[in-house]
Amino acid sequence: TSSHTRVGILNNPSSKIKEDNTAIARGILAAFLTQNNSSLKSFLNKLTKEETAKSLAAGTKIVKFLVPGMDDDTFEKKYNTLGVDIIKTHQMFCQEVLKLLPGQMAVMSNGK
Repeated sequence: TSSHTRVGILNNPSSKIKEDNTAIARGILAAFLTQNNSSLKSFLNKLTKEETAKSLAAGTKIVKFLVPGMDDDTFEKKYNTLGVDIIKTHQMFCQEVLKLLPGQMAVMSNGK
């Protein structure tokens, strides 16, 4: 609830990382990098619904889920150029530095 709070996300997938199974993770990262806070929150709420995940897995393009107020062009450009290497880097950090098992979740606060 504070405007002084920062939120970030690290991906720690348990399955092999491929473009077709990282649409949500890449969408979240692209949104964090390109959108303002109010658009980001609305988009993340929409993107994290189970029916959205099922629709993306069935082949629906992520741009169908963009919300009013988003900078659509900037998002789409970032999403289309964001490869899976960043997710692999996140995974390596989670497992090598944070000592998480593949797919294990954690909350980090103040870097701890």
